[in-house]
Amino acid sequence: MNVWLFIAAINGLIAVAAGAFGAHGLQGKLDAHALQIFETAARYQMYHGLAIGLAAFASRSAAASTAANAASGFFLAGIVLFCGSLYLLSLTGIKGLGIVTPFGGLAFLAGWVALAWSATKLQT
Repeated sequence: MNVWLFIAAINGLIAVAAGAFGAHGLQGKLDAHALQIFETAARYQMYHGLAIGLAAFASRSAAASTAANAASGFFLAGIVLFCGSLYLLSLTGIKGLGIVTPFGGLAFLAGWVALAWSATKLQT
């Protein structure tokens, strides 16, 4: 089993469910700003769930596997920190959660750097 591909699929599932919940279940329960924050979290979770899937395929190459696995780890950390903090911020209104969000953004950036590094290791 490819664990990273499984994690990518689960994140895609959660992102779609969160997006639907935000669009239908939270409409009228959150103000427009909080709803926008929630939707941003769902969107970024989907983008980076797909990125984990891409990295999972890159990791099939022995030469690229270390960098691709690092990329997946960074993307997952970004999902937890960035998206998780935004989901919680929008649902609870606790502004202090926003301090975590930039660390998730940095993890996303590190993931993209690691994925680019893995691309340099792939054989054509």
